[in-house]
Amino acid sequence: MVEAMNRNMSSHKARSFAKRLALSAALAFGVAAPTLTLATVPASAQSAAQSIADHFSSMSSLHGDFVQFDPNGRQSEGKFYIEKPGKVRFDYSNAPLRVIADGSNVAVNNRKLNTWDTYPLSQTPLKLLLDRRIDLSAANIRSVKEEPDLTTIVMGDRSVFGNSTITMMFDPKSKDLKQWTIRDKQGRDTSVMVYNVQKGGNIQDSAFTIPYTAISQGQTGN
Repeated sequence: MVEAMNRNMSSHKARSFAKRLALSAALAFGVAAPTLTLATVPASAQSAAQSIADHFSSMSSLHGDFVQFDPNGRQSEGKFYIEKPGKVRFDYSNAPLRVIADGSNVAVNNRKLNTWDTYPLSQTPLKLLLDRRIDLSAANIRSVKEEPDLTTIVMGDRSVFGNSTITMMFDPKSKDLKQWTIRDKQGRDTSVMVYNVQKGGNIQDSAFTIPYTAISQGQTGN
């Protein structure tokens, strides 16, 4: 019985962890130098940041591996797939979880507990990462920070996400996305680092399918 209770507790924690990923909002991270607001960023820095953002926007699809750290420092990992605009999938290798965005909604599925939780994509900061183009002139850009080995772009929309924001970190040389961190409304951070990233390629549409009928019937849709 104790083992069963422990398993149930672990499943509950895993489910909460995945939900934080789907709903979390901005990136918080420790920096040695102050982050400038967009209004005070030199034009050259804005131009460089936009070039990096445009490079990321030019990739309509990508996939690879991820390592994720929740607000308590717990580590999870798996495979991710992105197809812009609006589609993403996270398959966890050490938890019975998957997170799917189909362009309209985000769904978190715990296959062990046979549960689904769905949320409008437009109300999650994940949307900013999955937009067709990251436009630094838009009001949702909070700040840009340039360092020799990292360019950091902080995004948020107070009217939609409140204090939630998402920070994306790019390699300034390759212009590749390396990490993003999402902070929820309670100030808790979830960080995702990506590696072995493959650009382009055909990702089956079924990878981003949310089984709404199965969900309504209380099924996992496996």
